[in-house]
Amino acid sequence: MQLQLTKPICFFDLETTGTNVVKDRIVEISILKVYPNGNKESRTWLVNPEMPIPPESEAVHGISDEKVANEPTFKQLSKEIYKMIKDSDLAGFNSDRFDIPLLVEEMLRADVDFDMKNMVSVDVQTIFHKMEKRTLEAAYQFYCEKSLEDAHSAEADTLATYEVLLAQLDRYPELENNVKKLSEFTTRKQSLDFAGFIGIDENDQPIFAFGKHKGKTVDEIMETEPGYFGWLLNADFPLYTKKVLTQIKLSKLNNKLS
Repeated sequence: MQLQLTKPICFFDLETTGTNVVKDRIVEISILKVYPNGNKESRTWLVNPEMPIPPESEAVHGISDEKVANEPTFKQLSKEIYKMIKDSDLAGFNSDRFDIPLLVEEMLRADVDFDMKNMVSVDVQTIFHKMEKRTLEAAYQFYCEKSLEDAHSAEADTLATYEVLLAQLDRYPELENNVKKLSEFTTRKQSLDFAGFIGIDENDQPIFAFGKHKGKTVDEIMETEPGYFGWLLNADFPLYTKKVLTQIKLSKLNNKLS
């Protein structure tokens, strides 16, 4: 089975200082870029996170402060990484809930205006959980009949994720070999930001999906409680969530002026 592609797709995996999308940082990133003609390109970078790596995180991926002390920061690597992925769709294992949101945060912190408007994403973990409900190691054993060596190294996990998706397409004829269809299948819920703070209602209007205004449209709250927008921009929310809210506000202002 080969992926049917109309544009490249980048499988990627991150090793990090922790699991907080806002506060934690990348210490390793590996990208496997697959082209429509079947060609592949792979890159792996160690990253200096500019913060201590907690012992519990080092115990998972084996990357210490000393190992990354002389490596480039994400900001120094950001343009090179962005150049590799900007023309592609994205795929990973648990990528919709963690890897993509954290990657976007790092890009925005590095002043790269990263946006997913022209990309779709395929979360291979969601296909696996909907079909089998297990871990990456179990998925690799189940679908590929191989043991995953060097689990929790970004490069091994990235390659395994790609191989698992190909095996899933072979196993499940009901899965359509089309990146957009796979993205729709792996999308858990509709939201405008990765963190799920800004949802979409039945009328395709942006709504708050949290807090005291949960279920209310963003437009309504901007009209009745304009100070809430300012509070959100200064609070500890992901940068991409703030970017989406700013875009909604600017769009509303432009509509009023036109």
